[in-house]
Amino acid sequence: MSSTEKDPSRRIVVTGMGAVTPLGLDVASTWESAVAGRSGAGPLDRFDASRLTVQLAAQLPGVPEVDVPVKEARRFDPVVRYGLAASAEALRDSGLELSDDNRTGIGVSIGSGIGGIGTIIENHDILRESGPRRVSPFTIPMGIANMPSGYVSIHYGLGGPNLCHVSACASGAHAIGECAELIARGQAKVMLAGGVDAAILGVTVAGFAAMKALSTRNDEPERASRPFDRDRDGFVLGEGAGVLVLESLAHARARGARVRAEILGYGADADGSQMVAPDPAGTGAARCMRLALEQAGLEPSRIDHVNAHATSTPTGDPCEVRALEQVFGKHLQQLPVSATKSMTGHLLGAAGAVEGILTIRALEEGLLPPTINLEHPDPECQLDHVANKARRSPIRTALSNSFGFGGTNCSVIFGRVDD
Repeated sequence: MSSTEKDPSRRIVVTGMGAVTPLGLDVASTWESAVAGRSGAGPLDRFDASRLTVQLAAQLPGVPEVDVPVKEARRFDPVVRYGLAASAEALRDSGLELSDDNRTGIGVSIGSGIGGIGTIIENHDILRESGPRRVSPFTIPMGIANMPSGYVSIHYGLGGPNLCHVSACASGAHAIGECAELIARGQAKVMLAGGVDAAILGVTVAGFAAMKALSTRNDEPERASRPFDRDRDGFVLGEGAGVLVLESLAHARARGARVRAEILGYGADADGSQMVAPDPAGTGAARCMRLALEQAGLEPSRIDHVNAHATSTPTGDPCEVRALEQVFGKHLQQLPVSATKSMTGHLLGAAGAVEGILTIRALEEGLLPPTINLEHPDPECQLDHVANKARRSPIRTALSNSFGFGGTNCSVIFGRVDD
């Protein structure tokens, strides 16, 4: 069944978006930087990284503002601040007016791969150096992964489902897909869905570096993230949040909301292969994309654009290309593919949500963001790359992929809604 034939109460649309990323502290500046091909990576200056092999990261360009008393905000782990800031922008963008009549039908699901790890590490150090009496009573509340969702729900007095999907780098994308299903089943009227992570810390950088997962191009951080390039040597660790306001098309029309895009299809599965490396054959990722296409009722040839997971790791990028080849066949030769992590770095649990936002902006503008630093395409990664410069293209449907440790896969298909 095509989207135009579906019951409007089961067609799920996006009416608001908010983001804080290494490219900007809102959606507009993030999008502007992305289409300009700017890198959000730079020297890691948040702490002394001189002993680390990796001394670069994609850090936020500032501290996001939140409408919370200063004393209360001081208790926040950055994941809570980032999630709240992105949610506030998404709600403003949606034009949704909160009232006693609608709050119980509005829920929140902001996924996170690692949660408030900074708070946990800080208080572990306090315990070791100063003893248990100095440990903060906010250690556990700010350390748990669901507190961004929880705090947003509390801040706005929302009584709908309050969830947190913890599925590594697919967390934000899973939140979008699962929230769409919740609304279609009638279990919520509106959902704030997305992802957040704030893991640029000594132990996480050292841990990823120990796995040989991070780029060590310390002398040229802005050129370090280079998906699909022959000379890639790992991803650039980033941070941020992305939140989307989801509701049924019927609900959006009833309140006169601007519809930014429709969620046409959602696929989720697992490789069942290895702990951190993707299935070399790309079988699970291919199956995941097919599940999304099946739900959307679309043939592969109907997809006009792909925002790839493409982290810039030597092993991961070719696996995704193999999966794309399995799904799209000859159509892949004329299917433009962007890898926006080349600019944002890898935002972990926030990646899928932020990339979903960039995919929607591409649909709205007919402008495909580039894959920067693509100087020598890997022979194993032959695609219609949107290389180094944004490309005009009047696209109607786009697929966004998100894959994560533990073999988890997620694909979301977004489409234009012109009526």
